[in-house]
Amino acid sequence: MKLDRIETFVVANPPPRHGGRYFIFVRLTTACGISGVGEVYNATFGPDLCAAMAVDMFTRQFEGNDPHHIERMWRRCYGAGFTMRPDVTVMGVLSGLEMACWDIIGKAADQPVYQLLGGKVHERLRSYTYLYPPHGDVYPDPSLPNVYNDPDIAAEVAASAVEEGFTAVKFDPAGPYTIYDGHQPRMEDLWRSEAFCKRIRQAVGNGADLLFGTHGQFTVSGAKRLARRLEAYDPLWFEEPIPPENPADMAEVARFTSIPVAAGERLTTKHEFARLLEAGAASILQMNLGRVGGMLEAKKIAGMAETRAAQIAPHLYCGPVVAAANIQIATCSPNFLILESIGRFDGPFMRFLNEPIVWENGFVIPPTAPGLGVTLNDQAIAQSPYMGPELHLNLVTEPVVP
Repeated sequence: MKLDRIETFVVANPPPRHGGRYFIFVRLTTACGISGVGEVYNATFGPDLCAAMAVDMFTRQFEGNDPHHIERMWRRCYGAGFTMRPDVTVMGVLSGLEMACWDIIGKAADQPVYQLLGGKVHERLRSYTYLYPPHGDVYPDPSLPNVYNDPDIAAEVAASAVEEGFTAVKFDPAGPYTIYDGHQPRMEDLWRSEAFCKRIRQAVGNGADLLFGTHGQFTVSGAKRLARRLEAYDPLWFEEPIPPENPADMAEVARFTSIPVAAGERLTTKHEFARLLEAGAASILQMNLGRVGGMLEAKKIAGMAETRAAQIAPHLYCGPVVAAANIQIATCSPNFLILESIGRFDGPFMRFLNEPIVWENGFVIPPTAPGLGVTLNDQAIAQSPYMGPELHLNLVTEPVVP
């Protein structure tokens, strides 16, 4: 079996755009006609350039090779051009290609990928969702009350999510995240964050865990100030409280608070996650399967986490193919905690797959179909090209002024 060709697709995510502005899909096909799909989560450069990177990497390191040779191709990509270090762009592209190889391997074996990475551990996977605006676009007018800045609106949406079956909800009211982080939280950020936890806890009672999201906004001392205010509401986690560069600093936050620290969406490879674990910086690892370095790399990280009594909660702020890969890793990992979903996986972004992701009363049901269990809907993809200039995510470019 030899890898023969690659196709790339840059797809505009339709309103309400849950999961981001666009998705980057790849499809690899072998000379014997077996196809596999993957997704690149690379927010650093424009999506068309990232798709071109995928073609370049495939041509140099994958084409003509047996898709089973994951380790060999991984090392060729990791060392290409005298790199040999974690690189978010290289790993994003590699993740999509490696994911597609696993899809091919599973289809050739007529087995789900999780059966080839240790076998099914979990019959169903607990999931959580962000609190999104109940109506309209995911990017509302920030000057108006909305689910991101108004604790009463957020509490109503949280209560609705629990009624749907969710047993955990995530929200991130801690203020802007900028290219100058970390910063001290403003007093308004502290009060708003505490008010969100208080109102949402009142709305859901003990029927749901609260997942407090941040995006590396704060200094160590600022994160401590915020954590102290949140502890009374017993969140399941405090997510990436400081920027991701220095695990030792994050470990200081983790030692200070009783709230478990979760982190990892911006990290790549086993090497960066090893430093996180060695420092005691996080007890919940949030690897993103479209960025971390692929499915086998994620499985290795999950195994490393077991040795430190840490759990995994795969991150998802991208498209449905990464969601499918997350499900495969979660299903075969003994230390799986909870899966990020985008609502009930029933939004417009699911039109790009031919198969549904099955969500039932708060849980995702692992598929039994071979490979990742999904294929691309070419017609829907062709009808939704991304033509915009913006990156997948944008940070505030001015410093936060107290």
